[in-house]
Amino acid sequence: MLPIPVTILSGFLGAGKTTLLRHLLKAEHGLKIAVIENEFSDAGIDTQLLGDEPVQVMTLANGCVCCTLHTDLAKALYLLLERLDSGQINFDRLVIECTGLADPAPVAQTFFIDEELRERYLLDGIVTLVDAAHADVHLAQTIAQAQVGFADRLLVSKTDLVSPSAFEALSERLTRINRRAPIRVVQHGNIDLKELLDVRGFNLNGGLTLRPVSPGTGIDRISSLVLRTEQPLDVDRLSTFMNELLEAHGMQLLRYKGVLNIAGEDRRLVFQGVLKLYGFDWDTPWAEGELRESVMVFIADELPETKIRAGFEALR
Repeated sequence: MLPIPVTILSGFLGAGKTTLLRHLLKAEHGLKIAVIENEFSDAGIDTQLLGDEPVQVMTLANGCVCCTLHTDLAKALYLLLERLDSGQINFDRLVIECTGLADPAPVAQTFFIDEELRERYLLDGIVTLVDAAHADVHLAQTIAQAQVGFADRLLVSKTDLVSPSAFEALSERLTRINRRAPIRVVQHGNIDLKELLDVRGFNLNGGLTLRPVSPGTGIDRISSLVLRTEQPLDVDRLSTFMNELLEAHGMQLLRYKGVLNIAGEDRRLVFQGVLKLYGFDWDTPWAEGELRESVMVFIADELPETKIRAGFEALR
């Protein structure tokens, strides 16, 4: 039985998460998607049908499933599995909405910490919606910066309300916070579902695409650091470096990933993590004649850049 891919939908208050979810739940896309949402009445579903039960599950006309949550997430996840296994409902994808000011990290960690949930669900990616018209106000809050930092994909709404130069400046600011996440424009909740699903943000693979950023310093507490070297790295020193870094700064490191050239090894070593939870794996061999460059990216709150750079230098 294949695990069910999970998308975490995060984002600014008023950025259009509800509109996007409504589109997701009502469109004739042929997918069986379950959505867990905290305030489902906002999506235009009749609140009289929902009642006050801790978890309410409804199947919609197009086969999608909506789950209204007034309890902890793990209970809802287990309830959905029970109903799926008993044949009461049917779905093959799950989208979880984080409320406006919520930190997506605890939601993501649920799928790493609980062994049974880890077997049945596969965390596919964190998608964050950004309101272009009010981004400066929102990004004054560290939690909004963190939502950007955690993201595997950034969807920017209300771009029609800002000038092209303002959108360009916002894109530059988002890139300084998060070099990993592609930026896409979403209009009134309409977006190609491939931008939302099958992001594979948590796959341990050799893919690491980083957006370029112009020289200069950012104004946000959360920022990205990219390190590169063509010199092979010592795997034991790497392990020590990562363990010491996570011990001292694990709760600051929102997301991090590396594709590494290890001395004496023909395969890439890939690692990535969220806060203190991380994993390593060997990936495909380096191709004949390919540049064997190690690349690491860290997205962190008050990034300890000097310490990370010094530790990285010591790996060589």
